[in-house]
Amino acid sequence: MDNFLQTGLQAVKRAETVIVNYFSDEIRYTLKPDESPVTRADKESEEVIIKTIREQFPDHGFLGEESQKDGKEYEYLWIIDPIDGTKNYLRKLPFFATQLALMKNGELILGISNAPILQELLYAEKGKGAYCNGKDVKTSTIKSLPESYLLYGSLKRFEKKGKLSQLLSLGNTVQGFRGFGDFYNYHLLAQGLVDIVIETDCKIWDVAALSVIIQEAGGVFTDMEGNALTEHSRSALATNGYLHKDILRYFN
Repeated sequence: MDNFLQTGLQAVKRAETVIVNYFSDEIRYTLKPDESPVTRADKESEEVIIKTIREQFPDHGFLGEESQKDGKEYEYLWIIDPIDGTKNYLRKLPFFATQLALMKNGELILGISNAPILQELLYAEKGKGAYCNGKDVKTSTIKSLPESYLLYGSLKRFEKKGKLSQLLSLGNTVQGFRGFGDFYNYHLLAQGLVDIVIETDCKIWDVAALSVIIQEAGGVFTDMEGNALTEHSRSALATNGYLHKDILRYFN
């Protein structure tokens, strides 16, 4: 196992201890400027991840949802979402996960997604395949939209971006059409259980790790315009690969 991956897995497991500990109590939160909630578990678990990685790689940089970036340029940049699905976490719903990715000179090379209550740990390194709880996973081989299953993010955000009519039109074409939200859509896609995931409004820490996992599982991951992800990406389209061009046509 690569030392980057080994350190990353150790970091998310240490974060899991913090997150699960708070999950057993009454969870208190504050609102950030964008009115999204943040808890002590978010902040402390991100601090644990950064501390763990810095012990091994003191010259690496960090871009975290809670800590942000320090403005410097780094060859290696770790991208962190300590709790993807904080609203679920607050409601004691099991659909939340820690996202950790590593970018080298602007290219994503490693992704880890750990959902402790669901007991799903997915991870991937570029060129080495994708795994769930140690077993390799592959995206589906569905090639036609009428046979496909599509998952989507917030409908309010589709409406805000002027993309709701396209989504509903696409929903009338596919076989299955649901919105589970957050990381879980991509866990299902990586394991070949669904075929398409679309989000109109997200940040790089929401999807960086998942993009590596999906691509190493055999899928394709871009923004909704078909561009590769960067630190500044604000949308996501992930598919099993066979359906990607068809979906891009619906939204462009």
